[in-house]
Amino acid sequence: MWLTLLYSCTGGAALLYALYRWLIPTAVQYHGGLALLWHDMIVERMLDTLTQSTRPQRLLHAVQKNATRGDPRSVVKAIDNFCRQKEWAMNVGDEKGCILDSVVSEVNPVTVLELGTYCGYSTVRIASLLPPHAKLITLEFNPDYAKIARQVIAWAGLEDKIQLVEGPSGEWIPKMKEQFGVKTFDLVFLDHWKDRYLPDTKLLEDCGLLRKGSILLADNVICPGTPDYLEYVRNSPRYKSQYFKSHLEYTKVEDGLEKSVFLG
Repeated sequence: MWLTLLYSCTGGAALLYALYRWLIPTAVQYHGGLALLWHDMIVERMLDTLTQSTRPQRLLHAVQKNATRGDPRSVVKAIDNFCRQKEWAMNVGDEKGCILDSVVSEVNPVTVLELGTYCGYSTVRIASLLPPHAKLITLEFNPDYAKIARQVIAWAGLEDKIQLVEGPSGEWIPKMKEQFGVKTFDLVFLDHWKDRYLPDTKLLEDCGLLRKGSILLADNVICPGTPDYLEYVRNSPRYKSQYFKSHLEYTKVEDGLEKSVFLG
């Protein structure tokens, strides 16, 4: 009897693990809503409860365990491995990250604004490609994310290139010129709250922070999606836009980046 019960418990545990580790992730990887629900709600909350830690803390631990201090590319690789093999996270990801890298290399910006730092993954990717004396300002609303991002950036050895600012983008954008001595931004990477893409773009225009030729690069324009922003930059005579088709980070769900050149 006891042996039968033990076998039943073992079999049940093995089935639950298989569902959690392989079957459900495979089933949801082609559906954006289900993928976000599973990874960003169910799994995150479950692991937070079981480990008494947060996803950003677990990501930081993976960086400190597997990345070489002072090597930005090893930090990026450690995060990508963590997200593909251990636990999904809302970074721009390795696939779209290559598009981000190519745009940064093409623009070769001196002044960069990132809206939405999260844990510093894209911040590290961008900063590692910047020319000497370039300035990257990254805004993060969530202080817990910002705390982790500072440690990730420091582990990559890029703290001298990056100014991380905590607070709402709507409050900080009008202060950019006064607080940081920025005249205009060569590149703006939008990866924060999706309903802030359009108002923050208009705020950048109103504050004179975009010059002719400034580049806006927006993530997650398909999943979760930013329809009002896309309608604006694709139809405004002030922008020339191009869509780069890709996938939602670490899944097979269609997503992409929208590159918009400000025409003045």
